[in-house]
Amino acid sequence: MKRFLALAFIAISHTLFATAPFIIGIAGGTGSGKSTLSKRLQTTLGIKVTLIEQDCYYKDLAHLPIHERELTNFDHPSSIDFDKLYEDVSMLKQGKPINKPSYSFKTHCRESGTTPVQAGDVIIVEGILIFTDERLRNLFDLKIYVEAEDDVRILRRIERDILERGRDLGGVIDQYLTTVKPMHKLFVEPCISYADVIIPGESDTSSVVKLILAGLHQLTFDRKTACG
Repeated sequence: MKRFLALAFIAISHTLFATAPFIIGIAGGTGSGKSTLSKRLQTTLGIKVTLIEQDCYYKDLAHLPIHERELTNFDHPSSIDFDKLYEDVSMLKQGKPINKPSYSFKTHCRESGTTPVQAGDVIIVEGILIFTDERLRNLFDLKIYVEAEDDVRILRRIERDILERGRDLGGVIDQYLTTVKPMHKLFVEPCISYADVIIPGESDTSSVVKLILAGLHQLTFDRKTACG
């Protein structure tokens, strides 16, 4: 793991511009641990970090009756507003602020309010499908894939959807079997080939976080030193 991380940072360090934020893409299946890793990096890095969640960029389905919204395949890339996500990440990469959309998983609609977001020294973009869009993928300076066994991921998803999204057990299991699992095999899992770093999402990631933080601290220091 240390060797892979070191090679990744060496490979990408020469692409950094003196004033450009460092962009990290963190992908992986539902319940793999990518959100946990993203938030841990955000809180422990020690510099300004901006977090952008793919979940905020689902397409607005307000034009559809509620029963049709519930039939939507939310695990297919077509469910994501990649044009808006790409535009926002591009703006942040230029150091410009954005208004991040808000999305309701209960109504499957965009909410009226947005969240003002400033560009940080590091920008983390996380989501199951973010590596499927080539334009977005090319914006990332470092691509991390968090991998976990199917059984672990479904148990985590059940807990999340019931506790945080007001779903019932039968609905969560049905969605997993009909769309989540097949879409993972079709779209998410193949994206592991784009990753610079692959980490396990089933165990303690403390050592991985430390290695990533050390690399980012060094790159950030080098960038600031270059700026004088």
